[in-house]
This record gives sequence, C-alpha cells and structure tokens, in this order.
Amino acid sequence: MTTLLVIAKEPRPGRVKTRLTPPFTPAQAADLAEASLADTLDAVAAAPAVRRVLVLDGEPGPWLPAGFDVVPQCAGGLDARLADAFGHCRGPALLIGMDTPQVTPDLLTVDFADCDAYFGPAEDGGFWALGLADPDPALLRGVPMSTAETGAVQRGRLLAAGLRVADLPRLRDVDTAADAAAVAALAPHGRFAARLAESPACGGTGRR
Repeated sequence: MTTLLVIAKEPRPGRVKTRLTPPFTPAQAADLAEASLADTLDAVAAAPAVRRVLVLDGEPGPWLPAGFDVVPQCAGGLDARLADAFGHCRGPALLIGMDTPQVTPDLLTVDFADCDAYFGPAEDGGFWALGLADPDPALLRGVPMSTAETGAVQRGRLLAAGLRVADLPRLRDVDTAADAAAVAALAPHGRFAARLAESPACGGTGRR
C-alpha cells in the first residue's frame, strides 16, 4: 500500500493563487484555492493508501477531512520541500499538489509492482504527481522548480538513477484565470467549479 502525500499552502488571501489576481481579488483567489485543496483532499481520502499526509505551509482549517496526518513544510525552495516530504515516508509514496482539483481517486491508485516511479506531467512543463517506490529525497534536490523545463529535468533525474518510470496522464494546473475555467469544465461537479461559478469575477453573487 502506498502513502499519499499532498503538499499545500494554507489558503489565505495574498499567499495563494496570486496569479489569479486580477481578475480575482486576493480573497476570491484564496476561496478558489481552498476549494481546489478540498477537492484534492477528497480524492486522496477516497483512494487506497496505507497513510495520508498533508505537508502544509500554515495551519489546517475546516477544509481538512479526517484521516490525514499533518506535517509542516520545511524551509527552503520547492525542491527542498518536496524532498523533505518524501523523507517522511518509509515505503512507496505518491506526492501531489493542490493545483489539480480535477484529480480522481482512480488516478491516485498506483501499483509499483512493475515500476519504480510514477511521473504525472503538467501542461505548463512541470509535474502534478511524483511517485517513488523507494523514496529518496536526493532525487528531487537541485531540480529547478517552476520553469517550463521542470518536468523534463525531474523525469530525466529519475531515468538517470536507473528507475523504471510509468507516466500518469497529463493534467492542467490551476495558475491563471484561463486555467481555472478549463479545469472547472473538466470537473463540473466539484467544489472548485461551484466556487468559480459563484465568484463575482465570473458573474456570480459571491454567496455560499
């Protein structure tokens, strides 16, 4: 059984989804981030796992379902924080972020019997998922993050280590308003799509 890791920031205005402003206000962007995180955690809760861990920058809120261990993110760049997240695991682990609310339990149901690593590419050149049968933080440290080459470098690092890599479907991260609309259309029944429709920036009333 696999440990499922979610690395996330507490959805507070001005700290999350800053590329959504404008057209959204910081408070509206934080609302969307909260909905995205809640949808993600629901998918993780419904997927088979020996342990579920939220690696959090900030404090947990009412959006956190039962059944998750919460550990703080370490200091440093994103590569160091992802590496440290895997350091909490003693067996197979799959890590995802909070930017793909369209993720489903099926996508998170992985089996390392025939591979050593899972890699989920993102449309922006990064990656939305990384799974390691034998978590080694060194596989992530030093990978340049948040660039159009991040995914290629990270996948290349896995191959260079001699790992058998299985690819997951390519998903779109929510970074911009265009991303938000596209992702909501893929998962129209989730919290994220509902929160987006309610947003005044999209013609909604802002009421929940």
